[in-house]
Amino acid sequence: MCVDGAHASRVPSLRLFPDFPGRESMERLESELIRQSWRVVSRSPLEHGTVLFARLFALEPSLLPLFQYNGRQFSSPEDCLSSPEFLDHIRKVMLVIDAAVTKVEDLSSLQEYLTSLGRKHRAVGVRLSSFSTVGESLLYMLEKCLGPSFTPATRTAWSQLYGAVVQAMSRGWDGE
Repeated sequence: MCVDGAHASRVPSLRLFPDFPGRESMERLESELIRQSWRVVSRSPLEHGTVLFARLFALEPSLLPLFQYNGRQFSSPEDCLSSPEFLDHIRKVMLVIDAAVTKVEDLSSLQEYLTSLGRKHRAVGVRLSSFSTVGESLLYMLEKCLGPSFTPATRTAWSQLYGAVVQAMSRGWDGE
């Protein structure tokens, strides 16, 4: 997801219908849906993060070799998911999501951090296209965690938030 120069200076907020008269209340509703659903996930971030990464490895097994600690290559997703070093990585990912949820109405305050995070991911060989699979895995994890509470509106709100985060991270690939 490359960003054209006209929009490179900011991360988009959660705006589904920019010209809709009730847009601001709609944005508040989306933010609240994200916060409410995250409260459930954040009770067990490691457990839910493990669901996210298990799904990611199932959908895109080619990502597994990117995770090496002290030169150790994991033989299976299960081997990776039980590694203390990888569990630390899951915790970090969940903290990034938590920061995005906390700053959902002011994602631009995370722009520099997310761009730097994008550069780090590019440096270790992550393809920008893999973030589509990460997004799918995030939505899968939320659906499994929330069950019937994961409504279409909640899915849309999270998709918007994730899209904004990836857009900021993609600047790390663009070199902006």
